Amino acid sequence: MFQFIFLAACVAALALPGAARAEQGRVQTRDAFVALIKDRALTRLGVSLNVSTDGRITGKAFGRPVTGDWKWSDGYFCRDMVFGNQPIGPNCQLVENRGGALRFTSDKGKGDFADLRLR
Repeated sequence: MFQFIFLAACVAALALPGAARAEQGRVQTRDAFVALIKDRALTRLGVSLNVSTDGRITGKAFGRPVTGDWKWSDGYFCRDMVFGNQPIGPNCQLVENRGGALRFTSDKGKGDFADLRLR
């Protein structure tokens, strides 16, 4: 259960600069996603992650290390992460820019969602 809550916390309220704020809605392409996350950390209470443009995920959540990889596949952010020593497993997620919030919804948009701020 904790892994599921962590996943929700790590994948999706985001203060974006003006240009990104104007482009609300589903993030359709890898290029659009990279433009949003480049040189920024994804944060939320207890969580700080770096999603690099070269497909790596690093950071901390609730004091434990987070590592992983990601790719863009068929319009979804697909990641495979490890929290502490526990694999969370792969999941492809719908990403939405919600005018100040970047929302990640698990299971290709059919599961739970979480919002993360970009810093």
